Amino acid sequence: MPRKIWTGSINFGLVTIPVGLYAATEDHSIQFHQYERGTTDRVRMKRVNERTGDEVGYNDIVKGREVGGVLVAVEPSELDEIAPKLSRTIDINTFVDLNAIDPVYFQKTYWLAPGSKEHFRPYNLLRRAMDETNQVGIATFVMRGREYLTAVRAEDSVLALNTMFFADEIRDPGELVGDASSVAKPSDKEIQMATMIIESMSGDWEPEQYEDTYTARVEKLLEDKAEGRAPEVEEAPAEPSDVIDLTEALRRSVDQARRGRGGQVPRQRDEEQDVSALSKAELDKKAKELGIKGRSKMKRADLEAAVAESQGSASGGRRRRRAS
Repeated sequence: MPRKIWTGSINFGLVTIPVGLYAATEDHSIQFHQYERGTTDRVRMKRVNERTGDEVGYNDIVKGREVGGVLVAVEPSELDEIAPKLSRTIDINTFVDLNAIDPVYFQKTYWLAPGSKEHFRPYNLLRRAMDETNQVGIATFVMRGREYLTAVRAEDSVLALNTMFFADEIRDPGELVGDASSVAKPSDKEIQMATMIIESMSGDWEPEQYEDTYTARVEKLLEDKAEGRAPEVEEAPAEPSDVIDLTEALRRSVDQARRGRGGQVPRQRDEEQDVSALSKAELDKKAKELGIKGRSKMKRADLEAAVAESQGSASGGRRRRRAS
């Protein structure tokens, strides 16, 4: 059960709905500590005076900033006095069409859950009404001493809250591309070919098809080194070539897309896949499908060997049955 990070209520009109706020995502990145090379001694950071090199106690540290060449020190109590007061309400002040909000404004996503079973009805009422009208509620609320601009929106079975950037926090893309869109206009033929490529590559959004392969490789590196095995070295990807003839590159891409739709080489059967290329989640799933016992206690290398052996046995049995 995820930890509740804020408790309060959503207010719209005269309706109040008690809710709890939960993080909608979690970070699976591997966290490393720092050690002195050749030892098992952890390295710790200390706060030191950059002029004298002496360590400074936490109570002797103040925040400060240079303003017009003058250092202005600010006490924690002074910041507390001007900080937004603790709020227990998400006050929706307007509803807007979801499609009117550029995704660049969205910052982080949270789930909003009803405070108790007796609040399910007004909670579902708001969710259903926003879903049917494709509207989101724009609101502000205070969390951890900071005021947030937010968008409350309807998901399939839950209300989501997105913290948002303020308008002055969005950078002007014109500073990067300038007048490129008006100067370097593509031809109608180029647009047609590019459209064909996009259409040939179009598909459904299936987020489960995408995995954090880097984290999986880091996990395998750690497991290999812990077991005394030489780490596998990934081949460097080919350097991208400069586009010399845009039309020719588009033509080749169209031909490649057509071949891919028509007669590409069939994908290797799942049961014969190279197990070393599987992520940890895929490997666990494959082991479960093959009915490998004791898999939860196996290290990756042992699990790979067991899966490979089971795949070989299963594949061999099928070939023998086909031959007979």
